[in-house]
Amino acid sequence: MPVAAPEPVTQVEKASDDVALAASGDRRAFERLYRENVNRVFAVCVRMSGDRMRAEELTQDVFVRVWEKLPLFRGESAFSTWVHRLAVNVILNARKAEGRERSRREPDGEEQLEMRGSSPHHGDRMDLETAIATLPPGARRVFVLHDIEGYKHEEIAEMLGVTSGGSKAQLHRARMLLREALGT
Repeated sequence: MPVAAPEPVTQVEKASDDVALAASGDRRAFERLYRENVNRVFAVCVRMSGDRMRAEELTQDVFVRVWEKLPLFRGESAFSTWVHRLAVNVILNARKAEGRERSRREPDGEEQLEMRGSSPHHGDRMDLETAIATLPPGARRVFVLHDIEGYKHEEIAEMLGVTSGGSKAQLHRARMLLREALGT
């Protein structure tokens, strides 16, 4: 009687095996999960922070949080989806902390006007990544979450603690500023 060949292990099965192993403390399994997800996490961090060096720090923060929270992963979604959501939360929490710190040492109105005057020339053509990085933080977050990551306004509102109308207004503002910056 012929013996059936073993069925190939799918990516999902392999990832769930690695998740279970990593959750029990297996560092090699965690390293595999890290390698599978680091590029996507870094891309989200760059888009949402607008700064590659800050994105590297945030990426590290995300994976520290993944390691800490791994035992809480229930498998109700793909592991990569869970990591992505965790990344967005880490980035948003970091932005809130930075905002609190910035408000403690906010320059007066005259200094802010001088800083705005040193912005790049709007006639110069920019690439999209650079243009996104120049957006005000609130508009950039909404733009990235909606137009790049595909979240709905209701989800963004919940994540950012704003109304869905506020999310729509920020998205409109972001798009207008990008059109101006890109000269379109």
